[in-house]
Amino acid sequence: MSFGDTPITLVGNLTDDPELKFTDGGAALAKFTIAVTPRSFDRNTNQWKDGTTAFYRCAAWRALAEHVAASLGKGSRVVAMGRMRQHDWTNDQGEKRSMLAVEIDDIGASVRFTTVQINAKRTNGSAHNGPAGDDRWAATNTPGGASAEGAEPPF
Repeated sequence: MSFGDTPITLVGNLTDDPELKFTDGGAALAKFTIAVTPRSFDRNTNQWKDGTTAFYRCAAWRALAEHVAASLGKGSRVVAMGRMRQHDWTNDQGEKRSMLAVEIDDIGASVRFTTVQINAKRTNGSAHNGPAGDDRWAATNTPGGASAEGAEPPF
């Protein structure tokens, strides 16, 4: 993570199956949404109550994207860590647009309410989710930006 990043941890459910795409350069991109609903205990009624659900648009890159698409589906309860990113673009009508999204650094199935079975298959060294180069600690990582004038961001 670089200076100025806004870290975030989400615990919630996928609203649909992840959508796996590949950039023109061949990098895998998984797009998905995580719904997060806070719960609180109401002592007056002696019951749990759901709060307002928030929906977070997320993106995972490279090997992580492929693993997400192969492992998780609609309804999967997950714990995801990443960084909030703002994406600005101009649409085809010349209107300026902006959105917040979470660029996922790591994600896993939650075992709070269910069990999961892990397939601990190892991948080669290129499986990291950082920048495309060899430096895993590089601070610059801009794969989530809009790629062309008028194009929406990739998620």
